[in-house]
Amino acid sequence: MTVCTGNICRSPMAQVVLRDRLAAAGLEEVQVDSTGISDEEHGNPVDPRARRVLAAHGYPTGEGHRARRVRAEQLGERDLVLAMTARHVQFLRRLANGTDADIRMYRSFDPAAPTVPEGDDESVLDVDDPWYGDQDGFEDCLAEIETAADGIVEHVRTVLDGR
Repeated sequence: MTVCTGNICRSPMAQVVLRDRLAAAGLEEVQVDSTGISDEEHGNPVDPRARRVLAAHGYPTGEGHRARRVRAEQLGERDLVLAMTARHVQFLRRLANGTDADIRMYRSFDPAAPTVPEGDDESVLDVDDPWYGDQDGFEDCLAEIETAADGIVEHVRTVLDGR
């Protein structure tokens, strides 16, 4: 599961990219969904700017997506929960309330991302929020999502091979 704030930009974009990369790697059986930590966008579709960027790069546009807020029980049901920012991680870890949910920063799988020492501020791994900017912000966001996607696919493959 990918998680951002309102579930209309970053997390659905990441969901689309991961589904694409997993299918290309022969792992189409892996299910990927997305949520937000807020319900302010509940029921809304993917932001039109995000849809334009996805389409321009040859991805599906998230047609049919409706924003939804993450629920505590979902965290224990997912093998991996990928947060877009340190703020999202903090929220999710509180919501998980001691479960064994595997909650990580999305960009922690980006080989070019900074290394965060244990217990240090993870915000250096934040995926920039494009919502407040122009179309270029969505291009930048997609680039950050794509650079971590292959690392996530390899992680998933390793986990599946170990089962």
